[in-house]
Amino acid sequence: MITITDRFITSFDRALKTLVPKSNQASQKSPARDYIDAELSDSEKRHAAGLMRINHTGEVCAQALYQGQALTAKLTEVRDTMDQAADEEIDHLVWCEDRLSQLDAKPSLLNPLFYGLSFTIGALAGKAGDKYSLGFVAATEQQVCKHLKKHLNELPEQDQKSKAILTQMLEDEEKHAQSALDSGGIDFPESVQKIMTSMSEVMTKSTYRI
Repeated sequence: MITITDRFITSFDRALKTLVPKSNQASQKSPARDYIDAELSDSEKRHAAGLMRINHTGEVCAQALYQGQALTAKLTEVRDTMDQAADEEIDHLVWCEDRLSQLDAKPSLLNPLFYGLSFTIGALAGKAGDKYSLGFVAATEQQVCKHLKKHLNELPEQDQKSKAILTQMLEDEEKHAQSALDSGGIDFPESVQKIMTSMSEVMTKSTYRI
């Protein structure tokens, strides 16, 4: 039988692997593998790196969110859903991290802060009830999808490596959002989603450069 202590230990291990570079391995090859590195000017390279840094931090937050929710979820099947989603998000985390390295950039220094905040939010959502927890996952993934679509339009046209990664991430995140709703999550009202949008803007603006 898995105890709450076991889940705390697992969550701590996940946190370390999420925050320490090169600690995870992707289960699927990066979508960028089929593309060659394009010629990017210094400003294009910095911009692409800034966008990929934002997306990397978004995956850090996703890991924390799922771990927090899995810790406090009431139903076993919901905890299993959270754990499975976190496993799938690891691929995104690794792909973004690898792309940052290729762009001679590093992950955000603010990642530990955003991990802690997201873990707390996830735990509180899980405590509120599984339908709210799953609804929060869906709403979060919908916010992520908006950012991914925006970044796909903002990336330098010739940066096909970054675009391939974000395109696959978008497809996966849309599935995660729908899966959470299909599992019983509530569809949050627009007012709540606006608040979440404002919070996500704080993250994107701060991690673009830091």
